[in-house]
Amino acid sequence: MDLSQLILLYFHLQPQGENYANPKTCFFHVLFKAGALAFYILSALFFDNFVIIFVVTVLLSALDFWVVKNVSGRILVGLRWWNEINDLGESVWKFECLDQESLARMNKKDSWLFWWTLYITAVAWIVLGIFSLIKFQADYLLVVGVCLTLSIANIVGFTKCRKDAKKQIQQFASQTIASRFSSTIQSAFSVV
Repeated sequence: MDLSQLILLYFHLQPQGENYANPKTCFFHVLFKAGALAFYILSALFFDNFVIIFVVTVLLSALDFWVVKNVSGRILVGLRWWNEINDLGESVWKFECLDQESLARMNKKDSWLFWWTLYITAVAWIVLGIFSLIKFQADYLLVVGVCLTLSIANIVGFTKCRKDAKKQIQQFASQTIASRFSSTIQSAFSVV
């Protein structure tokens, strides 16, 4: 598949008919991902110092992790996650999501951009990791490993958060139906 086919596929898969509701957030959501990948790929042309490549690439990837986790996740898809250690020393995932009405009003293009770039970035780091393995570059594999770990952490966090949000919506719907059913039955028996 050549570049022109990828561009056509991109526009074909992208939701049509509406603009991005949060273009600045979308820009920064993509900026640090693209920056980390571009710097890593192009750094071999400009730098011969592995430490600079490692520090700048990981810094850009860490900035991406933070922006996605704390800013673009909330704004573009209405989700937020974090991990805490409880008193027993166990890791506990915490999730937040907007209410059902707000989630239904989320912009489809924003959501599409959020999820696709999240997954495409991880795939790109995997491909770069394979190249590092083929070239026997263990030091560069370390850079890719750190960046891939940060990328996968966001994928896992937001995927779990989305599943939790769907479960909460289903529970809310079930409770609402059950309470309306019970109030209808109570009112029917109170009339008799």
